[in-house]
Amino acid sequence: MTPPRERPPFSADERTQLLGWFEMQRAIVHMKCEGLSDDDAHRSLLPASPLMTMAGIVSHLRWTEQTWFEVLFLGRPADGPQFSEDPEDADMVADGTPLSQLLADYERQCRISNEIIAAHSLDETGRHPDFTSAQASLRWMLLHMTEETARHAGHMDIIRELLDGGKGYY
Repeated sequence: MTPPRERPPFSADERTQLLGWFEMQRAIVHMKCEGLSDDDAHRSLLPASPLMTMAGIVSHLRWTEQTWFEVLFLGRPADGPQFSEDPEDADMVADGTPLSQLLADYERQCRISNEIIAAHSLDETGRHPDFTSAQASLRWMLLHMTEETARHAGHMDIIRELLDGGKGYY
């Protein structure tokens, strides 16, 4: 089931507004995948970017959440395809993984990220000693991940329309 797409209140504290916009972009990712077959989710439509598929984007967003909130912010080990010796964009490789599994993994990762965000001050900075980006505050990371998710939701708009004519933002 697709999470609700609700804008945050017009007048609310900073955390509520930041999380509201972030959650809405995450929900749009789910909405863009509604009703897609696994074949369509894995279909490459961009010759110069063969990994830019609906499935590839969902995989990428899952691993990007893990990178920013678990690895960079909390300082956990740098595990996952994005840290492997494989080619660039290894986190977008989703061959053979059903879209439903990718979405479930993404949703699970979002819950982990939400727990981390809820437990810390927006002013707190990351802890990983090996990455310069860990110097960013949680606020910066949250804003960045909102931008990252929204940018890829825009890619999904285009891919979905090319796949089956599906349109819709909100």
